[in-house]
Amino acid sequence: MPQSNSTAAHSVAPQPLSLAQGRLAALSWGRSDAPTWLALHGWLDNAASFTRLAPLLVEALDIRIVALDFRGHGHSAHAPQGGDYALWDYCHDVLDAMEDLGLNQASLIAHSMGAAVACLLAASLPERVERLTLIDGLGALNTPIDETARQLRKGLTAYRRPLSGAPRYPDIESAIAARVAGGVTPVDSITATPLVERNTQPTADGHLQMRTDSRLLKPSLVRFTPQQVLSLLAEINAPLLLIEGEQGILGERKWAQEARQAVKGLTRQVLKGGHHLHLEPREVVQVASVIGGHWGITGTV
Repeated sequence: MPQSNSTAAHSVAPQPLSLAQGRLAALSWGRSDAPTWLALHGWLDNAASFTRLAPLLVEALDIRIVALDFRGHGHSAHAPQGGDYALWDYCHDVLDAMEDLGLNQASLIAHSMGAAVACLLAASLPERVERLTLIDGLGALNTPIDETARQLRKGLTAYRRPLSGAPRYPDIESAIAARVAGGVTPVDSITATPLVERNTQPTADGHLQMRTDSRLLKPSLVRFTPQQVLSLLAEINAPLLLIEGEQGILGERKWAQEARQAVKGLTRQVLKGGHHLHLEPREVVQVASVIGGHWGITGTV
């Protein structure tokens, strides 16, 4: 296998892809005839989430990585009027991409919400998933069964309100600063830059406008219960590598422990970094090294 030079690997430019009759956008790294891994990003992120990790893995593993923009994110189309952004809807994005790429089975590398989508697919369609590499995400956001009515009320009420306009900023620096200040999980400006750059578009008056669908900010109408998520995790048969950040969202929380225990054959690695450790310049090489080493690839990252 080829030896990696991290400086050279970081410079590999991705190729844009259009999938699912133009509904989905994606970025691709590596040879088109190499084994393909699909990369799935987190909520309000986009395919650029893998900008720093993908080139390292492509060189070390001799694979192709295709990172999707989920519906409503990045350069992909928004859900149609009356449509929704339920977690299981994103499964169709992955399956549509696999169909276009001619993949009967795929390896999935997935972060946060993308990891939740990957878990749903691996549990429900195990024949379609070869291996799972999850980054600071496992299972799915859930709601206790006795809060079902309250969750539905929140969702219905929010969906009846008029949509707010897409945020606008005078320049990219302001857009990045807004992401750093308003993110659900801590992220610094260097880490956030690729995400924001892909998620903005110029306006006629010289400003920048966010591409993401405002409906993504509305609460879900329905969520799985904790018991349902644990049941799904127990059905995963694909080998699973879970990489967590020391300052990530899982750790030793009771729910995270239960989720890890539910998966057969899970391998866990906790590394320095936060929730976006695969995009943090100081941590990405270590993430790539762990992934390459775990899947039995010779050579170094």
